[in-house]
Amino acid sequence: MAEDRQTEIRGAFDAAAADFAALGRYLWEPIGAAAVATADPRPGERVLDACCGTGASAIPSARLVGHDGLVDAVDMSGPMIDQLRRLSADLPQLRAHQADVTAWAAESYDVVQSALGIFFFPDMTAGTDHLISRARPGGRAVFTIWRGESMAAAGRHLGRAIAEITNTPPPAPRPPHLLDQVSQAGSYAAWLAERGLADVDVIVSEMALTMTPEVAWLVITGSGFRGALEKVPADKWDTVRELYLASLRDDGVTELDATTLIGSGRRAT
Repeated sequence: MAEDRQTEIRGAFDAAAADFAALGRYLWEPIGAAAVATADPRPGERVLDACCGTGASAIPSARLVGHDGLVDAVDMSGPMIDQLRRLSADLPQLRAHQADVTAWAAESYDVVQSALGIFFFPDMTAGTDHLISRARPGGRAVFTIWRGESMAAAGRHLGRAIAEITNTPPPAPRPPHLLDQVSQAGSYAAWLAERGLADVDVIVSEMALTMTPEVAWLVITGSGFRGALEKVPADKWDTVRELYLASLRDDGVTELDATTLIGSGRRAT
């Protein structure tokens, strides 16, 4: 079951790769920049960027570590990694890998970071523990997750649109997930401390995305929501878009909460 879910997630991001980059300037890049500001990669340091996508945090990290440093950027999506390689062609210190980062063997990184990736792991706790183990003793770990209901409104309105076009009931709520238990600053800090990190800190990075029609649709086509859209025949997508945008308008949704929690700490041992 977990393997089927991972295949579904990878397929969604494979399909979203082109629009993922387009959405980046509005969403992924500011979130990645905030994560990198917390991680603070320095010249000559070694960085592992997990679930890197098209490089929202990997690329600025590579610029900061410079030619004497290294960034290993890892993602399971081949199209995402292909896009990252194109975007980072002038950064030889950035090495992009299509791989499962929960089985990544290299270690002793100065920084291990993941912007909006750890909750996609089949086992969020085990996957995060593995990432922390890739840092050197005293190395920094920085993991960004969504806060509370961030981004959820887009999924609800998409679900309504798809249900209407397919004449099916609205999708059931997703199964309970550890993310639901740790998506506030206090609970997230406690969970990271349980992972053995020292000096844990959680920053609430407030963000609201202005939902113009272009951006609102990119949120669907350039994110994990693409997986739900892919289940609809392509010739129905324009209608889904119209119904989705109308649903947002009817509910007065002009902004989308995209607030994140940036959790950081040091590997103690």
